[in-house]
Amino acid sequence: MGMVETVLGPLDTEKLGKTLIHEHFYFGYPGFQGDMTLGGFDFEEKKLQGVEIAEMVQQQGVETVVDPTPNECGRDVRLLQAVSEATGLNIICATGFYYEGEGATPYFKFRQQLGTAEEEIYEMFMEEITHGIEGTGIKPGIIKLASSKNEITSYERMFFRAAVRAQKETGIVLLTHTQEGTMGPEQAAFLIEEGADPSKVVIGHMCGATDINQHLQVLNQGVYMAMDRWGLQGIVGAPMDEERKAVLAGLLALGYEKQLFLSHDTVNVWWGRPPVLPDQLMNLLQNWQPDHLFKRVVPELKEKNAITEEHLAQIFISNSSRLFS
Repeated sequence: MGMVETVLGPLDTEKLGKTLIHEHFYFGYPGFQGDMTLGGFDFEEKKLQGVEIAEMVQQQGVETVVDPTPNECGRDVRLLQAVSEATGLNIICATGFYYEGEGATPYFKFRQQLGTAEEEIYEMFMEEITHGIEGTGIKPGIIKLASSKNEITSYERMFFRAAVRAQKETGIVLLTHTQEGTMGPEQAAFLIEEGADPSKVVIGHMCGATDINQHLQVLNQGVYMAMDRWGLQGIVGAPMDEERKAVLAGLLALGYEKQLFLSHDTVNVWWGRPPVLPDQLMNLLQNWQPDHLFKRVVPELKEKNAITEEHLAQIFISNSSRLFS
């Protein structure tokens, strides 16, 4: 047993229940702040949109959602708190930053040149973990980390090292973004080399890789792995769900259910002006909703005898309780 921080305060990990490990209630690419004349927002309106999403997953029995929105991508813990208060859904938020190509790169690269960036990143992680985010008292339950396609840049390694330092002092969970499913084994190896506890590490977006050997290289290092982009297909290097199903079925057949998480990585409310997608892309993404696993993927896998109720209880309930304990 243990306690994990949610946006409403500490929660007994035995009470997490059915958990989605990676969904974004609100997200915006850095730069959305400069488009607020046409892309501004009303707090109550955004809260109601978040409540709608929370109720959607609650209808599927979900009790907890981990929202790993990075600091520079529109993390708004006050909104998350309001959604949690209105619905009773447990929400775990993050401290952390996005990968170099789409993150807060100019700010930290400038500070990297001054030689202060890595220490400042560590200090900020520790301040948010121990005292709270932006004066709210709301504390993160995870550190979000990210790397680029086919490499972990020197910029990104600063965040990884600072996060491991913070984990050693606090025991916080580290959850990662792999760009297009690349660098998962390398992320796990680097974090462990730096001294991270593998039982407190989740390597994310690994369903971007369709070679099961990549997944095994991650899992055999003792970390957790998230196949967390179901329904997101045909863009950002994401494969089709049918390919993911084959990999998941293989991993379950090999007995890796105790190290797996499933989720969707949905962006439910965009900061700035919402993107307008072409019809062809809209068709591909029509199932990119935070209830897609429960409505379509799981029933199809059950029908093929590729997943059992025991698997589902382990993946959605037991693993989250153990990860955060």
